[in-house]
Amino acid sequence: MSIAQTDIDSQIDDQRAKRNVAVLVAAQAFLGSQITMIFVVGGLAGQALSPNPCLATLPISMIVFGSMTTAPWLAQVMQRFGRRPGFLIGGAGGLLGSAIAAYGLSIADFWIFLAGSYLTGIYMSAQGFYRFAATDTASEAFRPKAISYVMAGGLISALIGPQLVKVTADLTAVPYFGTYLVAIAINLIGMTLFFFLDIPKPPTVTSSSPVSRSRLELLKTPRIAVAVICAMVSYALMNLVMTSTPLAVVGCGFSVNDASDIVTAHVIAMFAPSFFTGHLIARFGATKIVATGLVILAAAGVVGLSGVELTNFFAALVLLGLGWNFGFIGATSILAAAHAPHERGRVQGLNDGLVFGCVTIASLASGGLMNCSGGTATEGWSAVNIAMGPFLVLAGGALIWLMMQPRRAS
Repeated sequence: MSIAQTDIDSQIDDQRAKRNVAVLVAAQAFLGSQITMIFVVGGLAGQALSPNPCLATLPISMIVFGSMTTAPWLAQVMQRFGRRPGFLIGGAGGLLGSAIAAYGLSIADFWIFLAGSYLTGIYMSAQGFYRFAATDTASEAFRPKAISYVMAGGLISALIGPQLVKVTADLTAVPYFGTYLVAIAINLIGMTLFFFLDIPKPPTVTSSSPVSRSRLELLKTPRIAVAVICAMVSYALMNLVMTSTPLAVVGCGFSVNDASDIVTAHVIAMFAPSFFTGHLIARFGATKIVATGLVILAAAGVVGLSGVELTNFFAALVLLGLGWNFGFIGATSILAAAHAPHERGRVQGLNDGLVFGCVTIASLASGGLMNCSGGTATEGWSAVNIAMGPFLVLAGGALIWLMMQPRRAS
C-alpha cells in the first residue's frame, strides 16, 4: 500500500473516530455530571445517616470500591460483546444505584444507602473506559488527542453537577433525595447516547486467534508496568488531597462556601487542560508529559505545606488538578500504545482495577490522616501533603527507569 493511500485510510478512520469522540464527550459531560453531584452530597448524606461520624465519607469510598471491583469483569464484557453493551451496563448500574440510594435516604437507612453507592461505582467504572473507547477507531496520531478530548468533557460535568446540587439538595422534605432523583433521570436519558457509537465489536476469539498474555506477563512489560504505576499514583494522590481539602479548609477557620470554591477551582484545573494535553503529548511524548505532571503534583504538596491561608489552598488544589491531568492522561496514552488490540480488555480492566483500588485506599486514608495525625487541622493537613512524597518518588523512579530503557538497549 502506498504512503498516500495510508494517509487517506488514516483520514477516513479518524473521521469515524471523531464522531465517536463527540458521542463520548457528550456522555462524559452529561452522564458524568452524576458523579460530581454524588461526590458533593454523598459525604453530607452519609454524615446525616451514619451511626458513627467516622463513617461519614464511607459512601464515597463505596463508589470507588464499586468501580474497582467492576472494572475487571466489565472490561471482559466489552472485549467480548463490544463497548455499547458495557456502557449500557454502566448506565444501568448508575440508575439502579441512584434509585437504591434514594430509597435509603427516604427510610434513613445508612446500609441501604451504601449499597446504592456501591452500584453507582458500576457507572463510574464504565465512565473510566470512555477514554479507552476513544482510541478504538483512532489512528496512532489521533489517539492522544482523542483521549484528551474525552477527558475534557469532564469540565462540563464538573460545572453542571454542583449547579444541579444547588437546585435539588433541598427540593424535597428529605435532604438530597431530589439530587438522586435527578441522577436517575440523567442515566435514563444519557444511555441513549451510546446507540450513536460506531465502534466495531472485537473479533471473536478462535483457536487461530493471537494468544493474549497473562496479567503477570502484561505487568512485566516495562511500558505497561510504568503506565499503571503512574496512573495509580496520579489518581490516588489527587483523591487523597481532594477528599481532605474541605475538612482542612473549614478546620482552619474558613467557610463551607470557601471550601466549595476551592474544590470547584480544582475540578476546573483537572479537566480544562484536556483541550490541549493531547496536542502536548503528540508533540513532546507521553513520558515527558507524565514527568511534568508528577513535578506539578510535588509542587502542590510544597504549596500545601507552606501555609494554610486561603491562597495556599487555592494554589495547591489548582496545581493538584493540573498534575493529575498531565499524569493520568499521559499514563493512559502510554498504556493505549503498549498492548495489542486483542489484549485491550485484559489490560484496561487490570489497569482500572489497580488504579481504583489505590484510589479506594487513598479515600479511606485521607480522613484518617486529616483527623488522626495531630491535634489540629493544620497538623492533619500537613500529614496529608507529606504522605504524597514516597509515592511521587516511586512513580518518578519508575518513569526514569522506563526512559532509560532505550539507552540500555542500545
